[in-house]
Amino acid sequence: MTDTVVDSSLQDAPEERRRAAISPSRAKDFLQCPLLFRFRAIDRLPEPPSQAAVKGSLVHNVLERLFDLPAAGRTEDAAHGLLDPQWETLQEERPDVAEMFTGPEELTAWLAEARGLLTQYFRMENPSRLEPAEREARVETELSSGILLRGFVDRMDVAPNGAVRVVDYKTGKSPHPSYQDDALFQMRFYALMLWRLHGTVPARLQLVYLGNGRTLTHDPVEEELVAFERDLEGLWQRMAGVARAEKFAPRPSRLCAWCSFQRYCPTFGGEPPELPADGVAHLLTVQAV
Repeated sequence: MTDTVVDSSLQDAPEERRRAAISPSRAKDFLQCPLLFRFRAIDRLPEPPSQAAVKGSLVHNVLERLFDLPAAGRTEDAAHGLLDPQWETLQEERPDVAEMFTGPEELTAWLAEARGLLTQYFRMENPSRLEPAEREARVETELSSGILLRGFVDRMDVAPNGAVRVVDYKTGKSPHPSYQDDALFQMRFYALMLWRLHGTVPARLQLVYLGNGRTLTHDPVEEELVAFERDLEGLWQRMAGVARAEKFAPRPSRLCAWCSFQRYCPTFGGEPPELPADGVAHLLTVQAV
């Protein structure tokens, strides 16, 4: 799970407002479109829930709770039994998710899709043989350059010899090979944080694509993470430069079709709201001075 530069799930906590951080999701927002990044990280504009995103959250929640059960109890039936209670909890936390559906039939079909993803999970892994060291772990570290990184890791497995495997569940389909490097951006981000925190490079990064039953794995090396750290530092300098200049330009692409902020975007004839000065100031706390 599902898991910003200024993580919206943490912003209401006063202690977290003291310092912003770069996360994989908001870093990728900036690379995709600086204006999208602004709307999410600085303006913090509300977004309506999407069926795909909420389904991902629901399946992640079920898989997290599955490992609360004893090993022998981690069955497909048990996972399916967790789905409805987790859906009820999600609705309590976010009442607006009920508005995604036109009627009971659409909701029933959507829940069936979620059950199908859980069935697919059991074709890919046997959770009774796994004892994760961490689930939905918040990871945070400051680089030597003073840049703060933050993220949430779906699962970490630790072998008897100490080797760490970082696992992330994806409810979509695996990418075409030409896009695999982009898909690994998030995992390299996690690997860098864990390496800087613990001094050991994770042995394996693993993306579990429930949408088509494929697994993408990568075994990072130290030189690769050193280069990735330099890339992140360069990305932050670009972010900070854009923020100081207050010029978050739109970057139109085919992904605009799924953007929630078209009415604020000049590309679609919209006008962005006034840029909140406190939001820019908070963003710049990503790097300690």
